[in-house]
Amino acid sequence: MNALTKSESGALALSEPELLNVLSSSLYPGANHDSIRMVLGYCKAAGLDPMQKPVHIVPMWDSKAGSMRDVVMPGVGLYRTQASRSQQMAGISEPEFGPLIDDEIGGQRVTYPEWCRVTVKRLLPTGAVAEFTAVEYWLENYAVKGGKEKSIAPNAMWSKRPRGQLAKCAEAQALRKAFPEVGATPTAEEMEGKQIDTPPEVRHMGAVEEVQAPAVWPAYKFAEQLVRWTKAVDAGLKTPADILALARTKGSLTAEQESAINALKATEPTPQSNEPTEA
Repeated sequence: MNALTKSESGALALSEPELLNVLSSSLYPGANHDSIRMVLGYCKAAGLDPMQKPVHIVPMWDSKAGSMRDVVMPGVGLYRTQASRSQQMAGISEPEFGPLIDDEIGGQRVTYPEWCRVTVKRLLPTGAVAEFTAVEYWLENYAVKGGKEKSIAPNAMWSKRPRGQLAKCAEAQALRKAFPEVGATPTAEEMEGKQIDTPPEVRHMGAVEEVQAPAVWPAYKFAEQLVRWTKAVDAGLKTPADILALARTKGSLTAEQESAINALKATEPTPQSNEPTEA
């Protein structure tokens, strides 16, 4: 890319070196030119205007290289823009949050909403409006302190803005469900602070941990979580199968514990047949 094309108004376009200087001093301050070139390549391939900052440069920890490296990812704002330009966007709900949880993670005291729900409405060719809802849990999305610390404590942004960050994740998921043509790539807001190529044996609640998950769920911890899971199933946010899958990522379950989770089926809401389904 030696130079950008001229605009419709006939104004002289910037050369690549000039554009790199503009972007590095304004939209991407502190980013090196190689990373900004990745942004320009991404925008050129996707037909996007780099001056609108449709994508972000996200520093991520590469476990194989043992160092940080920049990755270019779309922002939730790009998904909003693309959905709006489709002329089929019928609205986005205000984020709805679950109960606040006060917990200690990685030696740090944190207060966060248990979950966030966002609904995106799309106008169908028939004239009907379909609703696509996404529910995201804070524990499954939060970003950890990056680099070599390998702490499971949330990073500064997720500690300071637990609701705002989770709302962006829920909205991005809802937009992908309603408008799958905008792309399937996770947004920068969802991936900031995550690790690249994390081995499965050290994954824990989206964070990086040195030790394996506990062999068996402690009875006291399971009892605490069962109360939260019951509320999630009652509200139609999770199914017993979802709970079992999530619980098993944290540790093994006893037969009694699995029975307790399966017993939640009695309060599981019946799916409505008129709701749109994903392809």
